Amino acid sequence: MRSFIDETRLVIASGNGGDGAVSFRREKYVAKGGPDGGDGGIGGNLIFEVRKNLKTFRHLENKHKFVAEDGKNGGKSKRSGAKGEDVVIPVPPGTKIFDYKTRTLILDLGQEEQRIPYLKGGKGGLGNWHFRRSDKFKQAPRLATAGKKGIQQEILLVLSVIADVGIVGLPNAGKSSLIGAITAANPKIANYAFTTKEPNLGTIKQGDDLLVIADIPGLIEGASQGLGLGIRFLKHLERTATLLFLIDMQNPHEDPWESYQTLLDELVQYNEQLLTRRRLIVGSKVETSEDQERYKEFTEQLDEEDHLAISVQNYIGLDRLIEALWQMKREHESSLE
Repeated sequence: MRSFIDETRLVIASGNGGDGAVSFRREKYVAKGGPDGGDGGIGGNLIFEVRKNLKTFRHLENKHKFVAEDGKNGGKSKRSGAKGEDVVIPVPPGTKIFDYKTRTLILDLGQEEQRIPYLKGGKGGLGNWHFRRSDKFKQAPRLATAGKKGIQQEILLVLSVIADVGIVGLPNAGKSSLIGAITAANPKIANYAFTTKEPNLGTIKQGDDLLVIADIPGLIEGASQGLGLGIRFLKHLERTATLLFLIDMQNPHEDPWESYQTLLDELVQYNEQLLTRRRLIVGSKVETSEDQERYKEFTEQLDEEDHLAISVQNYIGLDRLIEALWQMKREHESSLE
């Protein structure tokens, strides 16, 4: 399986402006007519285009330099040079542009389809007809200006998946099984740590509305410092309105409360703003009376967080879960009005 590409470095540049021309009219019986050198053309722009059909930067995997065309030089008879061709870089929704060296955020392109003229091409130079004078000593100026240089940047494109709900949990908590059961996603599932190697996106349709759910690869203690796979994907939680914490109630080697605290600790160390998101605590694999007792003991330690129990294998609680997620989406959208 090819890797999920959510970051890529690019060298980009707009086109240089064309040079102005030095030219003189040729008239019968006139050795040297007036100046008629045209202006140089404007350099091409560099444009970003947000396309909803793109999900990663895989299409940029083998190309890391984009340069717009230079404007053409001016010509005689006051003819202006042609404008340089623009270059368009298609990107998925959720793309952020950072300065590569300083990691400073330059632009957040958001989720709407749009075309953003990002680097403007250099202006064309002036032809010598601009420098004509009535002074007899300056009637034949050999002066024209060069086109302005385009702008070059080294940038880092970072994808932050846009979803209504982000599922977080320790490895083998059952995230892939859950998203596969309640959405149209078809994740690869196996019983070993770090099964999920990339975020899975699933959707639930209701009329014309879509509920988008992201399954974020399993976190481990220390993920926010770079351990495991989690640090690479924590950024995909930044745009989610609701965080679904999936806690395994069957694993005899993990205490549910400690698992929950580990997840909270990693999120706050990465970005404490994530704890301001609305939370839904879901106990997974609640199938036996022993599982139910563990779930009860776990939820007694929670404050006012919403919680419910499910079993993907037996399809228990999934309809309630879907209903709760839709309700949270609507409440979030109402709060933005």
